[in-house]
Amino acid sequence: MRVLSVESIIEAGAAVIRQEAEALVLLADELDLQFAKAVDLLVRAPGRVVLVGMGKSGHIARKIAATLSATGSAAYFLHPGEASHGDLGVLREGDLLLVLSNSGQTPEITAVLSHAERLNVPVIGITAGAESMLARRANITLLLPGCSEACPEGVAPTTSTTMMLALGDALAVSAMRKRGVSRTELARWHPGGRIGWGLQTIEAFIGRNEALPLVRPETSARDVVLEMTSCGKGIAGVVDADGDLVGVITDGDLRRAFDRMLIAVAGEIMSRDPVTIAKGASIDDAIERMQENKITVLFVMETETSRRPWGLLHIHDLRLNA
Repeated sequence: MRVLSVESIIEAGAAVIRQEAEALVLLADELDLQFAKAVDLLVRAPGRVVLVGMGKSGHIARKIAATLSATGSAAYFLHPGEASHGDLGVLREGDLLLVLSNSGQTPEITAVLSHAERLNVPVIGITAGAESMLARRANITLLLPGCSEACPEGVAPTTSTTMMLALGDALAVSAMRKRGVSRTELARWHPGGRIGWGLQTIEAFIGRNEALPLVRPETSARDVVLEMTSCGKGIAGVVDADGDLVGVITDGDLRRAFDRMLIAVAGEIMSRDPVTIAKGASIDDAIERMQENKITVLFVMETETSRRPWGLLHIHDLRLNA
Protein backbone atom coordinates (compact mmCIF):
# COMPACT_ATOMS: atom_id res chain seq x y z
CA MET A 1 0.00 0.00 0.00
CA ARG A 2 1.36 3.40 -0.98
CA VAL A 3 1.75 6.10 1.63
CA LEU A 4 0.00 9.26 0.42
CA SER A 5 -0.38 12.58 2.15
CA VAL A 6 -3.83 13.90 2.98
CA GLU A 7 -3.32 16.71 0.48
CA SER A 8 -2.44 14.33 -2.36
CA ILE A 9 -5.48 12.14 -1.62
CA ILE A 10 -7.79 15.16 -1.70
CA GLU A 11 -6.22 16.40 -4.93
CA ALA A 12 -6.54 12.96 -6.52
CA GLY A 13 -10.23 12.88 -5.65
CA ALA A 14 -10.78 16.40 -6.94
CA ALA A 15 -8.99 15.52 -10.17
CA VAL A 16 -11.39 12.63 -10.78
CA ILE A 17 -14.40 14.86 -10.23
CA ARG A 18 -12.98 17.57 -12.50
CA GLN A 19 -12.22 15.03 -15.22
CA GLU A 20 -15.72 13.58 -15.11
CA ALA A 21 -17.28 17.04 -14.97
CA GLU A 22 -15.38 18.03 -18.11
CA ALA A 23 -16.65 14.89 -19.82
CA LEU A 24 -20.23 15.81 -18.90
CA VAL A 25 -19.81 19.29 -20.37
CA LEU A 26 -18.50 17.72 -23.58
CA LEU A 27 -21.41 15.28 -23.63
CA ALA A 28 -23.92 18.12 -23.23
CA ASP A 29 -22.26 20.13 -26.00
CA GLU A 30 -22.42 17.18 -28.40
CA LEU A 31 -26.12 16.33 -27.98
CA ASP A 32 -27.78 16.48 -31.38
CA LEU A 33 -30.89 15.51 -33.33
CA GLN A 34 -30.38 11.87 -32.38
CA PHE A 35 -31.12 12.73 -28.76
CA ALA A 36 -34.39 14.47 -29.72
CA LYS A 37 -35.37 11.42 -31.80
CA ALA A 38 -34.60 9.13 -28.86
CA VAL A 39 -36.83 11.18 -26.56
CA ASP A 40 -39.63 11.08 -29.13
CA LEU A 41 -39.26 7.30 -29.35
CA LEU A 42 -39.43 7.03 -25.56
CA VAL A 43 -42.65 9.00 -25.40
CA ARG A 44 -44.33 7.23 -28.31
CA ALA A 45 -43.44 3.65 -27.34
CA PRO A 46 -46.73 1.84 -26.61
CA GLY A 47 -45.01 -0.75 -24.43
CA ARG A 48 -42.26 -0.64 -21.84
CA VAL A 49 -38.68 0.50 -22.12
CA VAL A 50 -36.42 -2.52 -21.63
CA LEU A 51 -32.87 -1.65 -20.61
CA VAL A 52 -29.88 -3.90 -21.17
CA GLY A 53 -26.28 -3.58 -20.03
CA MET A 54 -23.48 -5.84 -18.85
CA GLY A 55 -21.16 -5.26 -15.91
CA LYS A 56 -20.94 -1.64 -14.78
CA SER A 57 -23.12 -0.61 -17.72
CA GLY A 58 -25.73 -2.99 -16.33
CA HIS A 59 -25.69 -1.26 -12.95
CA ILE A 60 -26.21 2.08 -14.70
CA ALA A 61 -29.00 0.57 -16.81
CA ARG A 62 -30.79 -0.57 -13.63
CA LYS A 63 -30.68 2.95 -12.24
CA ILE A 64 -31.89 4.50 -15.50
CA ALA A 65 -34.78 2.00 -15.57
CA ALA A 66 -35.77 3.11 -12.07
CA THR A 67 -35.58 6.79 -13.04
CA LEU A 68 -37.64 6.24 -16.19
CA SER A 69 -40.33 4.41 -14.22
CA ALA A 70 -40.42 7.21 -11.64
CA THR A 71 -40.90 9.87 -14.31
CA GLY A 72 -43.59 8.37 -16.50
CA SER A 73 -41.83 5.82 -18.73
CA ALA A 74 -42.53 2.27 -17.54
CA ALA A 75 -39.16 0.54 -17.67
CA TYR A 76 -37.58 -2.80 -16.86
CA PHE A 77 -33.96 -4.00 -16.61
CA LEU A 78 -33.10 -7.18 -18.51
CA HIS A 79 -29.78 -8.84 -17.67
CA PRO A 80 -28.22 -9.86 -21.01
CA GLY A 81 -26.72 -13.03 -19.54
CA GLU A 82 -30.09 -14.19 -18.19
CA ALA A 83 -31.77 -13.12 -21.44
CA SER A 84 -30.07 -15.94 -23.33
CA HIS A 85 -31.41 -18.45 -20.83
CA GLY A 86 -35.11 -17.77 -21.16
CA ASP A 87 -35.58 -14.16 -20.12
CA LEU A 88 -35.79 -12.89 -23.70
CA GLY A 89 -39.52 -13.47 -23.32
CA VAL A 90 -39.64 -10.22 -21.35
CA LEU A 91 -39.19 -8.27 -24.60
CA ARG A 92 -42.45 -7.89 -26.53
CA GLU A 93 -43.72 -6.15 -29.63
CA GLY A 94 -44.41 -2.51 -28.84
CA ASP A 95 -41.52 -2.28 -26.39
CA LEU A 96 -38.45 -0.12 -26.81
CA LEU A 97 -34.95 -1.50 -26.20
CA LEU A 98 -32.29 0.76 -24.66
CA VAL A 99 -28.84 -0.85 -24.72
CA LEU A 100 -25.78 0.45 -22.85
CA SER A 101 -22.26 -0.64 -23.83
CA ASN A 102 -19.24 1.64 -23.77
CA SER A 103 -17.38 -0.40 -26.37
CA GLY A 104 -20.51 -1.37 -28.26
CA GLN A 105 -18.99 -4.82 -28.72
CA THR A 106 -20.26 -6.61 -25.60
CA PRO A 107 -20.91 -10.22 -26.74
CA GLU A 108 -23.81 -10.77 -24.33
CA ILE A 109 -25.99 -8.11 -25.98
CA THR A 110 -25.95 -9.84 -29.38
CA ALA A 111 -28.80 -12.24 -28.63
CA VAL A 112 -30.94 -9.43 -27.23
CA LEU A 113 -30.39 -7.31 -30.34
CA SER A 114 -31.26 -10.25 -32.60
CA HIS A 115 -34.49 -10.89 -30.69
CA ALA A 116 -35.40 -7.19 -30.92
CA GLU A 117 -34.87 -7.30 -34.68
CA ARG A 118 -37.18 -10.33 -34.98
CA LEU A 119 -39.90 -8.44 -33.09
CA ASN A 120 -39.30 -5.14 -34.91
CA VAL A 121 -38.56 -3.56 -31.53
CA PRO A 122 -36.70 -0.27 -32.04
CA VAL A 123 -33.29 0.00 -30.39
CA ILE A 124 -31.56 2.99 -28.82
CA GLY A 125 -27.87 2.38 -28.25
CA ILE A 126 -25.65 4.31 -25.86
CA THR A 127 -22.00 3.71 -26.69
CA ALA A 128 -18.64 5.35 -27.31
CA GLY A 129 -18.00 3.01 -30.25
CA ALA A 130 -19.07 4.92 -33.34
CA GLU A 131 -18.29 1.96 -35.62
CA SER A 132 -19.27 -0.73 -33.13
CA MET A 133 -21.72 -3.58 -33.54
CA LEU A 134 -24.23 -1.77 -31.30
CA ALA A 135 -23.95 1.48 -33.27
CA ARG A 136 -24.54 -0.40 -36.53
CA ARG A 137 -27.57 -2.31 -35.30
CA ALA A 138 -29.31 0.39 -33.25
CA ASN A 139 -32.06 2.50 -34.80
CA ILE A 140 -30.76 5.49 -32.88
CA THR A 141 -27.24 5.79 -31.50
CA LEU A 142 -26.41 8.22 -28.70
CA LEU A 143 -22.66 8.51 -28.98
CA LEU A 144 -20.56 9.15 -25.88
CA PRO A 145 -17.49 11.38 -26.33
CA GLY A 146 -14.23 9.45 -26.37
CA CYS A 147 -13.07 10.54 -22.92
CA SER A 148 -10.47 8.68 -20.85
CA GLU A 149 -11.58 6.78 -17.78
CA ALA A 150 -10.69 8.51 -14.53
CA CYS A 151 -8.89 5.55 -12.96
CA PRO A 152 -5.03 5.72 -13.03
CA GLU A 153 -4.78 2.89 -15.56
CA GLY A 154 -7.63 4.22 -17.69
CA VAL A 155 -9.43 0.88 -17.49
CA ALA A 156 -12.08 0.79 -14.74
CA PRO A 157 -15.42 2.23 -15.95
CA THR A 158 -15.65 5.64 -14.29
CA THR A 159 -15.97 8.56 -16.69
CA SER A 160 -17.92 6.44 -19.17
CA THR A 161 -20.49 5.26 -16.61
CA THR A 162 -20.92 8.80 -15.28
CA MET A 163 -21.75 9.96 -18.80
CA MET A 164 -24.17 7.06 -19.28
CA LEU A 165 -25.95 7.88 -16.04
CA ALA A 166 -26.24 11.57 -16.92
CA LEU A 167 -27.50 10.74 -20.41
CA GLY A 168 -30.11 8.43 -18.91
CA ASP A 169 -31.29 11.20 -16.60
CA ALA A 170 -31.41 13.58 -19.57
CA LEU A 171 -33.58 11.14 -21.53
CA ALA A 172 -35.92 10.52 -18.60
CA VAL A 173 -36.41 14.18 -17.69
CA SER A 174 -36.78 15.29 -21.31
CA ALA A 175 -39.42 12.60 -21.90
CA MET A 176 -41.13 13.67 -18.69
CA ARG A 177 -41.26 17.27 -19.94
CA LYS A 178 -42.59 16.20 -23.33
CA ARG A 179 -45.33 14.16 -21.68
CA GLY A 180 -46.25 17.04 -19.39
CA VAL A 181 -46.03 14.89 -16.27
CA SER A 182 -47.70 16.66 -13.34
CA ARG A 183 -46.79 16.77 -9.66
CA THR A 184 -49.96 14.79 -8.98
CA GLU A 185 -48.71 11.96 -11.18
CA LEU A 186 -45.28 12.06 -9.54
CA ALA A 187 -46.90 11.80 -6.12
CA ARG A 188 -48.93 8.79 -7.29
CA TRP A 189 -45.79 7.01 -8.51
CA HIS A 190 -43.67 7.96 -5.51
CA PRO A 191 -45.80 7.88 -2.34
CA GLY A 192 -42.95 6.92 0.00
CA GLY A 193 -39.99 8.73 1.54
CA ARG A 194 -39.31 12.45 1.80
CA ILE A 195 -40.15 12.97 -1.88
CA GLY A 196 -43.59 11.37 -1.56
CA TRP A 197 -44.28 13.23 1.67
CA GLY A 198 -43.48 16.59 0.08
CA LEU A 199 -45.51 15.89 -3.05
CA GLN A 200 -48.72 14.99 -1.21
CA THR A 201 -51.43 17.63 -1.17
CA ILE A 202 -52.10 19.80 1.84
CA GLU A 203 -55.65 18.41 1.88
CA ALA A 204 -54.31 14.85 2.21
CA PHE A 205 -51.86 15.91 4.92
CA ILE A 206 -54.06 17.83 7.33
CA GLY A 207 -57.59 16.67 6.53
CA ARG A 208 -60.42 19.08 7.29
CA ASN A 209 -59.93 21.21 10.39
CA GLU A 210 -63.08 21.00 12.52
CA ALA A 211 -62.79 24.52 13.93
CA LEU A 212 -60.68 27.38 12.62
CA PRO A 213 -59.66 30.44 14.67
CA LEU A 214 -61.89 32.96 12.89
CA VAL A 215 -63.20 36.32 14.09
CA ARG A 216 -65.14 39.21 12.58
CA PRO A 217 -63.66 42.70 11.99
CA GLU A 218 -65.71 44.07 14.92
CA THR A 219 -64.47 41.40 17.37
CA SER A 220 -62.72 42.93 20.39
CA ALA A 221 -58.99 42.45 20.82
CA ARG A 222 -59.70 40.55 24.04
CA ASP A 223 -61.88 38.02 22.24
CA VAL A 224 -59.27 37.76 19.48
CA VAL A 225 -56.72 36.70 22.09
CA LEU A 226 -59.14 34.09 23.43
CA GLU A 227 -59.74 32.71 19.93
CA MET A 228 -56.02 32.54 19.19
CA THR A 229 -55.36 30.80 22.50
CA SER A 230 -58.02 28.17 21.85
CA CYS A 231 -56.38 27.32 18.54
CA GLY A 232 -52.78 27.23 19.73
CA LYS A 233 -51.39 28.26 16.33
CA GLY A 234 -50.62 31.88 17.18
CA ILE A 235 -52.98 33.26 14.58
CA ALA A 236 -56.61 34.19 13.95
CA GLY A 237 -58.28 34.83 10.63
CA VAL A 238 -60.58 37.80 10.14
CA VAL A 239 -63.57 37.07 7.92
CA ASP A 240 -66.28 39.35 6.55
CA ALA A 241 -70.03 38.75 6.52
CA ASP A 242 -69.66 36.37 3.57
CA GLY A 243 -67.07 34.28 5.38
CA ASP A 244 -64.22 35.45 3.14
CA LEU A 245 -60.79 35.98 4.67
CA VAL A 246 -59.94 39.70 4.73
CA GLY A 247 -56.99 39.63 7.11
CA VAL A 248 -55.08 37.78 9.80
CA ILE A 249 -53.95 38.65 13.30
CA THR A 250 -50.74 37.15 14.66
CA ASP A 251 -48.90 37.44 17.94
CA GLY A 252 -46.84 40.18 16.34
CA ASP A 253 -49.94 42.18 15.40
CA LEU A 254 -51.14 41.98 19.01
CA ARG A 255 -47.80 43.18 20.37
CA ARG A 256 -47.80 46.13 17.98
CA ALA A 257 -51.32 47.06 19.13
CA PHE A 258 -50.60 46.55 22.82
CA ASP A 259 -51.27 50.18 23.81
CA ARG A 260 -54.74 49.98 22.17
CA MET A 261 -55.70 46.52 23.38
CA LEU A 262 -58.56 47.73 25.60
CA ILE A 263 -60.36 49.56 22.80
CA ALA A 264 -59.13 47.97 19.56
CA VAL A 265 -61.15 45.62 17.38
CA ALA A 266 -59.92 42.97 14.97
CA GLY A 267 -60.38 45.05 11.83
CA GLU A 268 -58.07 47.76 13.20
CA ILE A 269 -55.12 45.55 14.07
CA MET A 270 -55.25 42.84 11.42
CA SER A 271 -52.77 42.45 8.57
CA ARG A 272 -54.61 42.76 5.28
CA ASP A 273 -54.09 40.64 2.14
CA PRO A 274 -52.68 37.63 4.00
CA VAL A 275 -50.59 34.99 2.27
CA THR A 276 -52.68 31.85 1.68
CA ILE A 277 -52.45 28.59 -0.23
CA ALA A 278 -54.92 26.22 -1.90
CA LYS A 279 -55.67 22.84 -0.37
CA GLY A 280 -54.65 21.16 -3.64
CA ALA A 281 -51.10 22.53 -3.42
CA SER A 282 -48.30 20.26 -2.23
CA ILE A 283 -46.56 20.26 1.13
CA ASP A 284 -43.37 21.39 -0.62
CA ASP A 285 -45.30 24.34 -2.11
CA ALA A 286 -46.50 25.30 1.37
CA ILE A 287 -43.00 25.18 2.85
CA GLU A 288 -41.63 27.26 -0.01
CA ARG A 289 -44.39 29.86 0.40
CA MET A 290 -43.75 30.12 4.14
CA GLN A 291 -40.02 30.52 3.62
CA GLU A 292 -40.44 33.13 0.88
CA ASN A 293 -42.76 35.23 3.05
CA LYS A 294 -40.97 34.56 6.37
CA ILE A 295 -44.14 33.28 8.04
CA THR A 296 -44.92 30.14 10.04
CA VAL A 297 -48.68 29.74 9.52
CA LEU A 298 -50.80 29.59 6.36
CA PHE A 299 -54.54 29.69 5.97
CA VAL A 300 -55.57 27.04 3.46
CA MET A 301 -58.24 27.89 0.88
CA GLU A 302 -60.50 25.76 -1.30
CA THR A 303 -58.70 27.08 -4.41
CA GLU A 304 -56.06 29.69 -5.24
CA THR A 305 -58.80 32.20 -6.14
CA SER A 306 -61.11 31.40 -3.22
CA ARG A 307 -61.08 33.55 -0.06
CA ARG A 308 -63.07 31.10 2.04
CA PRO A 309 -60.82 29.52 4.73
CA TRP A 310 -60.71 25.74 4.58
CA GLY A 311 -57.88 24.82 6.94
CA LEU A 312 -54.75 25.96 8.74
CA LEU A 313 -51.16 24.79 8.31
CA HIS A 314 -48.32 25.47 10.76
CA ILE A 315 -44.63 24.99 9.99
CA HIS A 316 -44.19 22.97 13.20
CA ASP A 317 -46.70 20.39 11.95
CA LEU A 318 -44.60 19.98 8.83
CA ARG A 319 -41.30 19.66 10.67
CA LEU A 320 -42.70 17.06 13.04
CA ASN A 321 -43.87 14.92 10.15
CA ALA A 322 -40.99 15.48 7.69
